[in-house]
Amino acid sequence: MVKNQAPFFILQEAEDQEKKWCGSVGGLVDAPIDTVWSMVSQTKRLPEWMPMVERCTDLEGEEGVAGYIRLVSGFMFPQEDGDRSWIKERLVSIEPLLHSYVYKMEASNVGLDGSVNRLRLFDYGDDSTLVDWSFEISPLEGASMDSTIDYLGFLYKSCINRIAGAIEAASRKVHT
Repeated sequence: MVKNQAPFFILQEAEDQEKKWCGSVGGLVDAPIDTVWSMVSQTKRLPEWMPMVERCTDLEGEEGVAGYIRLVSGFMFPQEDGDRSWIKERLVSIEPLLHSYVYKMEASNVGLDGSVNRLRLFDYGDDSTLVDWSFEISPLEGASMDSTIDYLGFLYKSCINRIAGAIEAASRKVHT
């Protein structure tokens, strides 16, 4: 079960003075932090808690090591031609002891090249975990900042909401 936490969004200026569109969403997951980390830190498990992801493919490097590159594909972002979305992501940093990682979208067919996503987990006590997902993207030509941030916030919040169910489903598979 996920306890709702209101999403919040902010606009920041990057060091190079180019305005970035930034946002953050969060939610509580009724599972211990190490269990949540095991789910969200493994590329092969992405489709379990990201409903729009069909496949993740290792491209280069070693999973869990900065520099690792993966290809994520599915229906993350609607395409005019009805084709699947794809995003080539590079792991910028990972801190297993802090339950945190950062991915940069290196290339895609969705216009989010250069976007940065950070996922952080916090022990919230009583075997629950606060999941904080923040993102920073360059302005998209022809797109509304508010609509884009709202859509990304909705997308990422839906993923957070699925983590507890994915953990429960994985636990049932182990026990059957």
